Amino acid sequence: QLQLVEAGGGLVQPGGSLRLSCAASGFTLDDYPIGWFRQAPGKEREGVSCISNRDGTTYFTDSVKGRFTMSRDSAKKTVYLYMSRLKPEDTAVYYCAVLNGYVCYLHPSYYHTWGQGTQVTVSS
Repeated sequence: QLQLVEAGGGLVQPGGSLRLSCAASGFTLDDYPIGWFRQAPGKEREGVSCISNRDGTTYFTDSVKGRFTMSRDSAKKTVYLYMSRLKPEDTAVYYCAVLNGYVCYLHPSYYHTWGQGTQVTVSS
């Protein structure tokens, strides 16, 4: 059974940093691209980033470029999202998901097997 579990969310001040983790089980992490998404109250789920399973190339939505990075540890079966210079508009529930294919896209319709999400709140 494919499963993803996110962790690492919390309350952080503007300008601060957080590292989210996404632990995979029931499948080989290297077989699929993994994406990070976020959903703020009253808003649609938004694609944040994706990491290719082929060469580790990462892709980011424009609003987080230069502030967020993403990595994958195959041995630990875990994907990480490093968030720095956080802004109040980054506040959301963050989810990771498995892409149903082999090319990174940042639209949720391309993904299956979602984690339960972890709350990130950026506030002073």
